[in-house]
Amino acid sequence: MKIFTAVDRYIFRLVLMPMLAVFVIAASLLVLDKMLRLFEFVSTEGGPVSVVFKMLLNLMPEYASLAIPLGLLLGILLAFRKLATSSELDVMRAVGLSYTRLLRVPFMMAIGLAGLNLLIVGYVQPMSRYYYEQMEFELRTGALGASIKVGEFNTLKDRMSLRIEKSRDEGRELVGIFARVSEANGEVLSISARKGRFLALQENPDTVILRLTDGQIVQSPKGLSPRVLSFSQHDLPIDLPALEKFRKRGGREREYVLPELLSIGWSKDASAQERNVVLASLNYRMAEVVMILLLPMLAVALAVPPKRSTSSLGVFVSIVMVVAYHKVNEYGQSVAELGRIDPAIALWGPFALFAALIFWMYWTIAYVPGGQPIGALERFAGNLGKRITKLLDRRAAPKGHGA
Repeated sequence: MKIFTAVDRYIFRLVLMPMLAVFVIAASLLVLDKMLRLFEFVSTEGGPVSVVFKMLLNLMPEYASLAIPLGLLLGILLAFRKLATSSELDVMRAVGLSYTRLLRVPFMMAIGLAGLNLLIVGYVQPMSRYYYEQMEFELRTGALGASIKVGEFNTLKDRMSLRIEKSRDEGRELVGIFARVSEANGEVLSISARKGRFLALQENPDTVILRLTDGQIVQSPKGLSPRVLSFSQHDLPIDLPALEKFRKRGGREREYVLPELLSIGWSKDASAQERNVVLASLNYRMAEVVMILLLPMLAVALAVPPKRSTSSLGVFVSIVMVVAYHKVNEYGQSVAELGRIDPAIALWGPFALFAALIFWMYWTIAYVPGGQPIGALERFAGNLGKRITKLLDRRAAPKGHGA
């Protein structure tokens, strides 16, 4: 006996391509929005462009956890909508295939994606988020080579001011350099050079050499007249400031993996505030994952339009419902973290209501003859569309008559 019939394979193909397309589009939109902000941030801090892509790579697990449910929902919805509008769904139902039977493959896909999302939000996302904030910290403090900002005066160890007009080749070549160095004996050196580059010292990693080319040095000894010296090449040692070490992972609840959340949540040594924060994060992640298992039923309930109709209202409603549920969960997590309500009630209460709504919608479409879960919305949208069309026709009529 075959586990997967031809109908199962056909439904799998119909679901797979829209699901992957929605996943890629949703993730790309999130990445592009963040990419613009990161480019601005990195350019302001003077860091290399490659840092932007490394930071985006660490944000991908967070975006994937949002794109997976949306991709699965719209993939199933668009697949069953195609079956419904082409009357293939009526044929399948006529030969005895129920909605529950047709959803066997989508449910298997939902179980697999729920497991993948659990792995992402439980283990991958906390680690990647920590590495993202570590790179952001290093970029701000100069640990990534971004401590010298182009076009601004940079103070190093309170004894040197350095300004660089232009930077080329990812910071390897510097153009238009001015430096002012205050020595311990009170002597002040004003140095200008056409170009230069930084050289590292293996024997002393706390000091780098700024090799200057084609410039002048103005020496101003204390109490004496300044002297001007020209040079074709001059090495200026620069002491690097001591870099502050980034904190250890676990300073925030979003950086804990699932076993750590369970350990802190059940620990008697943890404070009430810490326990609330950790349990809110744990329940939030689990509620988001479990909801994926209900998405196939929601997709089918919204995919089938009324007879003799090609309305796509269900697509819009599905996106609104998923986004609204996600926002409600975020609000529930923030309230639970403050200790105003039990984390289980704050997160699983909305889940129970949302699940009850989904079961009712699925029961209506699958077991009620002629049932349409969003029939009232369909009629309202249809009437509204007709009124708008009539209004536009009335406004356009005088112009046509005059012509």
